Amino acid sequence: MLKYIAAGLVFLVTPLTGYAAEYPPLQDLVDAAEPNSILIPPPGTYSGPVTLDYPLTIDGKNKVTIDAGGTGSVIYLDTDGAVIRNLRLTNTGNSHNDIDAGVQVRGNFNVVKDVVIDNSLFGVDLQQSDFNIIRRNTISSKDVDLGVRGDSVRLWYSFNNKIEDNVIRNSRDMVVWYSADNTIARNDSRGGRYSLHFMYSRYNDVDSNHYENNSVGIFLMYSDSVKVHGNYIAYANGPTGLGIGFKETSDVDIYDNQILYCATGMYIDVSPYDPETTNRIHDNVIAFTNIGIDFLNDWKGNVFERNSFKGNQTQISVAGGKTANRNVWKDNYWDDYEGFDLDNDGIGDTPYELYGYADRIWMDVPAARFLQGTPVMAVLDFLERLAPFSKPDMLVRDKNPLMEAKVKVSGLTKE
Repeated sequence: MLKYIAAGLVFLVTPLTGYAAEYPPLQDLVDAAEPNSILIPPPGTYSGPVTLDYPLTIDGKNKVTIDAGGTGSVIYLDTDGAVIRNLRLTNTGNSHNDIDAGVQVRGNFNVVKDVVIDNSLFGVDLQQSDFNIIRRNTISSKDVDLGVRGDSVRLWYSFNNKIEDNVIRNSRDMVVWYSADNTIARNDSRGGRYSLHFMYSRYNDVDSNHYENNSVGIFLMYSDSVKVHGNYIAYANGPTGLGIGFKETSDVDIYDNQILYCATGMYIDVSPYDPETTNRIHDNVIAFTNIGIDFLNDWKGNVFERNSFKGNQTQISVAGGKTANRNVWKDNYWDDYEGFDLDNDGIGDTPYELYGYADRIWMDVPAARFLQGTPVMAVLDFLERLAPFSKPDMLVRDKNPLMEAKVKVSGLTKE
């Protein structure tokens, strides 16, 4: 096989032929390349796996496929400073224990960009790997049941990584475990379970992602000081469908997000957990949901300002016969506000007050939620408001309700 090396580039100028039974291994070309050079394989399909244990750039020029043959991962990056770009990686194994993935990253300052990863159990897996860039990749899992697919991108004890501009279809989750200071921005994820799931991960930034037709948009569990802003979350439906959820999570900033057509807009479970902190939730649109915000219990420490609640079947739900009024509600827009603005200052002359009438039934008795929205519940609610059988609970009181929504709802995009 003839090899030509010039200016740090490795070219194979003799076409690869005669591989009727199997593809030629790309590892041979990698082993022949000099460290810190650029390997441009001739167009075609090669067999994996490929292991890089020294810095190298592999550029497929969008004409190279690496096939793992249904076993293991396609590429193992066990180095610092490698670049993988313009390749198609396909046909991994099926082992969750081994995390069979398109790319396994075990180093720092690596770049994986403009790569198509398909028929791959996991997409990109990073473990104890820092300052990596995962950008503009197209990732999909294997055609199996949702619960046994792999994750599109998985971070484990990894810091200061950038996960940006990736297109994700029909994978399971994007998960961030024990990881901090990562940026997750402008990704487009559809057809999965958790668009983004944090576990014990602090100081991460989630910016301008598009999450549609997943079971859950973003869920933060035991993950403090996270910023979630500019995201579009729509059609998170089903029994567990929700836009953004919190469990024992403190000191977060949730702002400028659009949460539309979800079963539940936000779900709040014992958050903030640290009593000396707040969660700041402002300038979001929560619209056309079954429940705008669902509190697991009577909790405090959340500050809701300048949010727009539009077209929700139920604005606020609190389980256990309690209220959400120990939180701060200020300057929000409520489309069911029945007051006036006689002085034309844009603020209602009287507070917005939300009471629980017959809808308390399904809040206090979970099994009754099946009847939510039915005609019989609507009749009960009407009678309760007309002549209450008992004093209703005040769920929310906003002293300064806005007369107009500050944030407009963007048009929906469907594939």
